[in-house]
Amino acid sequence: MKLLVSVMLSGVLLGGAGIARADLPDFTQLVEKNAPAVVNVQATHSGKIDSETAEAGDEQDMPDVLRRFFGPQGPQGPQGQGRPRGAGEGTSIGSGFIISADGYVLTNNHVVEGADQVTVRLSDRRELDAKVVGTDPQTDIALLKVEASSLPVVAIGDSTKLKQGQWVVAIGSPFNFDHTVTHGIISSVQRKFGGADQQYVGFIQTDVPINRGNSGGPLFNLNGEVIGINSQILSNTGGYMGVSFSIPIDVAMNDVEQIKSKGHVSRGMIGVQIQDINREMAQSLGLPRPGGALVNKITPAGAAEKAGIHVGDVIVSFNGKDLDHSSDLPPLVGMSKPGSQVEVKLFRDGKTLTVPVTVGELPQDKNALAAAATATPTAGNPLGIVVEDLTAEQRKDLGLKDQGVVISNITGAARRTQLQQGDVILMVGKKAVKSALELNLALKDLKPGDTAMLLVRREDATSFVAVTMPKAKDKG
Repeated sequence: MKLLVSVMLSGVLLGGAGIARADLPDFTQLVEKNAPAVVNVQATHSGKIDSETAEAGDEQDMPDVLRRFFGPQGPQGPQGQGRPRGAGEGTSIGSGFIISADGYVLTNNHVVEGADQVTVRLSDRRELDAKVVGTDPQTDIALLKVEASSLPVVAIGDSTKLKQGQWVVAIGSPFNFDHTVTHGIISSVQRKFGGADQQYVGFIQTDVPINRGNSGGPLFNLNGEVIGINSQILSNTGGYMGVSFSIPIDVAMNDVEQIKSKGHVSRGMIGVQIQDINREMAQSLGLPRPGGALVNKITPAGAAEKAGIHVGDVIVSFNGKDLDHSSDLPPLVGMSKPGSQVEVKLFRDGKTLTVPVTVGELPQDKNALAAAATATPTAGNPLGIVVEDLTAEQRKDLGLKDQGVVISNITGAARRTQLQQGDVILMVGKKAVKSALELNLALKDLKPGDTAMLLVRREDATSFVAVTMPKAKDKG
């Protein structure tokens, strides 16, 4: 009897395992069909890429960071020795994919940023010079063009219908190993971060193994359609740690159409500064639960002011789409066509009302568009912190008399700190600052290696943030 039970149990286990195996997807046909349209991208720079400063330096400042993964580092073989095949001192390596038979290729902006020459290696081993047609640093998209015809192309999917748990496949060139295939599932959708350069993207989070060189490569669904572009990983080592992020293909293709038609990307703007709402704020405002985007600043003569939106309003829906977090709003506004009219639902004084808003256009520096890959926003101080004076209404709301300036943008060294747009800087060291001019004067003499201590207020919390000027690069 014991033997019979044992055999029966073994049969059940084997049968169950057989069923599980039958349910697992087979990726072979997907790969065979799409791999020929996936390319290796090499970007050559006139000088050595300062990847240690750009990436390892971030690790020193923050234990866990979003790391853009490209560059010549990595193993040549199982021993992990040598440099990637074909990569020189000034070469960064990434991936891309062909979206039209006449030679348009999509990749990440950070793969080709600042490059003097870009080369695309096809699956048939041909190497073609590529022209950078246009880039959009804010979504990390670059559109390339090679002179060729009858090229294999990928099918474009719909990234607006993705769900957690769906199988996905990545094809790319990690460590310059062309056409490497990895797979996993969608861990989350519409994942957002606080960086100013990421506010227009709701990332697809996956557990697909992604490493340096995968950047710019396609993420496929089981139908063999591209639903994302692999862009970033969360890591404190530079290697894959189970969390990867991809740009939704609908965001990327919107960029492509605009770059093709007018050479740059236009974004909608309604002229509000917003923040998240915590439980205490929700109780104070009479909201049934924390959610939406609390307006803490209105741009004078902007679309929001013209529509009658006030500081203190909570935007709970934009053009029919509910907002769970304030970070949900910028991508929706940015994707809106300038000049179009949308409905914005507000919560004000315990009541919900809907107002029509005519979307404006986000200003852009047209001179920088010609060289988007090397363009750098300017600030009035060496830390790259752009600030604005507080209005009388903001000071009243914050309980401040004449102290403080609000951060409107962050570039340069300050991007490696936890500073965010909307933070209020109260002091530099022990000196109070009352205006943007005072802040810039207090920081103007900083030298490479110097550290400034900033007293920062965010919502009801106040803390010091240390910002260090990067050391001068070795020109040798």
